[in-house]
Amino acid sequence: MSKKYLVTGAAGFIGFHLVQVLLKRGDIVVGLDNINDYYDVNLKYARLKETGIERNDIVENKPVRSKTNPNYSFIKCGLEDKTVVDQLFETENFTHVCNLAAQAGVRYSLENPHRYVESNVFGFMNILEGSRHHNIKNLVFASTSSVYGLNARMPYSESHSTEHPITLYAASKKANEVMAHSYSHLFGIPITGLRFFTVYGPWGRPDMAFFKFTNSIFKGESIDVYNYGKMIRDFTYIDDIVDGIVRCLDQPATSNQDWTKSDVPDPATSSAPYRIYNIGNATPVTLTDYIDIIEDTIGIKAKRNLMPIQPGDVVATQADVTAIMTERGYNPKTPVKEGIENFINWYRVYYNI
Repeated sequence: MSKKYLVTGAAGFIGFHLVQVLLKRGDIVVGLDNINDYYDVNLKYARLKETGIERNDIVENKPVRSKTNPNYSFIKCGLEDKTVVDQLFETENFTHVCNLAAQAGVRYSLENPHRYVESNVFGFMNILEGSRHHNIKNLVFASTSSVYGLNARMPYSESHSTEHPITLYAASKKANEVMAHSYSHLFGIPITGLRFFTVYGPWGRPDMAFFKFTNSIFKGESIDVYNYGKMIRDFTYIDDIVDGIVRCLDQPATSNQDWTKSDVPDPATSSAPYRIYNIGNATPVTLTDYIDIIEDTIGIKAKRNLMPIQPGDVVATQADVTAIMTERGYNPKTPVKEGIENFINWYRVYYNI
């Protein structure tokens, strides 16, 4: 049976790269994004242009066909718009859904909490309902490493508790995981949730540290280095992230036949066709070392403004990716130095530096 994919967040960092991979292998794809102004919309429109979607052709709530790929169309729409999302499921006959659309950002959730509930909770509800009523064969959705919250056990394992998130962003993603399980259990929908670990690379998000550092260094401005550079992050290159997503789209979750309703049931699997995976590089580095690599690649020393840790931040993240490697063949291949070099090369071309 032929496959047709709905990719939400298609103008976003990860969604844009996923759409390109699916189109390259010949899949039929419909992209959806509300193109909000959380960060520079010009970058979002530039990503869309790479897939043949021209800014001037985009009309709110109406699909537009790519000028370069007949298998791709795009619709500007918010996931919380139930009427339009329902109609899209009704008319497009999707077989697979990858939900990457969300209000992103950890610190931003301290300032605009309602936006996270509208997009990440209400919006995801519409995706679940669409999947329920239109026989979706596989639903994959983005979660986040932030759900681990106050958990200090390293590396983070999907079997660990995620009951103590420390930001509303993380709480909204935890809600997605719980909502997804209920729909998988009630309606038999194969659903996989992916906990991403600090994604970086070409066409990345300007609100993220790697992009901010690069921008400030080129401009000769100081950079804010939180926790005095002692933060540890499992930086994961975009190509590795997308490889993991595609593997999960191609291999729907199945029920765990050994899962039991014991005193400590496995939170990452279920008797329903439901699975949670970490997607990381599994080789964390300190923020100080990360900045050193950016400096060496650019050839300019940063002016570092050392600061204490910020509310909503955790000191360290590290992914245990054993499960997705064993069950889906995931294998992160991009070392941080190579990934940063690729990003800086893109940055120079995009900004004509």
